[in-house]
Amino acid sequence: LLFPVSNLCGKCRPRDTDLLQPSLNFLYWSLHQTTPCSQQRAVAVLLSNVSLLELLQKVLECTWLRSPPSEPAYLSSEDALLCSGWLLVASLLLYQHRYNTEVHQTLSLDLTEVLNAVIFRKKKPILLLVSIMQFLRAVLRQNFSSSLLVIVGQNTAQGATQPQLSSLQDAALHPLAVQQVFSLVVSLQNLLVHKDLLLSQAVVACLETLVEYLYVKNQDVALHVASQPWHRFLLFTLLNGGQKSFLQPEVLRLMALFLRYQSSNIISQKEISQILQEAAEANLAELPEATSHALHLFLCQV
Repeated sequence: LLFPVSNLCGKCRPRDTDLLQPSLNFLYWSLHQTTPCSQQRAVAVLLSNVSLLELLQKVLECTWLRSPPSEPAYLSSEDALLCSGWLLVASLLLYQHRYNTEVHQTLSLDLTEVLNAVIFRKKKPILLLVSIMQFLRAVLRQNFSSSLLVIVGQNTAQGATQPQLSSLQDAALHPLAVQQVFSLVVSLQNLLVHKDLLLSQAVVACLETLVEYLYVKNQDVALHVASQPWHRFLLFTLLNGGQKSFLQPEVLRLMALFLRYQSSNIISQKEISQILQEAAEANLAELPEATSHALHLFLCQV
């Protein structure tokens, strides 16, 4: 089925949402709900379809070309198609790298536009933000070096008026710029305050991947991002809701992140002791899977 469905997608236009949206979802789940052997063949079928990749290019570009909806919580058919497109491309990036599949057509994306889609959200639905962050995680994990993706609009030195230190940091983080990193971190922090479970999971995962990328490129910038005092205020905000327990997945994963990068100004021995005390008193068998996984990461980091 992959072959005719992918061919059908390649004959569509981005505005053919009624046909494209379920078709892209079928392609996405075909990649994920199959055996590794079949998965490798599925990736090869999709990446050999030039028309499909050209269509995906046009679909993703609609993210910043169309006007934002009047109701941020409403997922229109156009937004649903964008979600499917971003998730499918993120998966193709992941599996193309895993299986070293031949690429017949590259995708070109403006990194600044992708980052701005998250930084300047303009009433984007939560599911669309989550989908774009999945894509960001994929390119960060591959150090922007995928043979399937070409990054355009890369940052270059901004002249002699810019401080030399910032220019050196920008060069180390290329194609990201330091200012883009800080803007993205602030946006991710703000998104966490919404306390939406799906959004929180995506934000924390994106933050983890971003700091990992920064640590490889420039440890000073990574440690500076991980030790921002605003993170401590963010933790207090997350704990100030109806559920004050530290045993919340996003809180545990943030704590593990701060421990990993030795951000002692964000998390203290007192907070670590409180988490251990809560874990000792909890019925671990009844914890949700996300909480159990986050607690495991935290304890391993301790």
